[in-house]
Amino acid sequence: MPDKVSASHILLMHDGSSRSSNERSKADALELITDLEARLNAGADFAELASEHSDCPSGKSGGDLGSFGKGQMVKEFQDAAFALEENKVSDVVETDFGYHLIKRTG
Repeated sequence: MPDKVSASHILLMHDGSSRSSNERSKADALELITDLEARLNAGADFAELASEHSDCPSGKSGGDLGSFGKGQMVKEFQDAAFALEENKVSDVVETDFGYHLIKRTG
């Protein structure tokens, strides 16, 4: 297993997630992230969807988070990112910050 990976993500926050000012319900966030996952599976561009929908400031750069090592991200996010093959997208991952779709880019 590598010491570092590079990844992009789409984050949808909700009214109960950490550091969120978003007022969407948890159920609405899950419904939207599931829809985005289906669109990705149908061939939509990850960076475009991140730019349009992500609640993370990284959305402005297509969701790009750059590279990070173990211990730099919350456990659920880290585990999913490190388990992915390069250029693959995770299933929906829930963290304290909301729902993520993660694409390993390196």
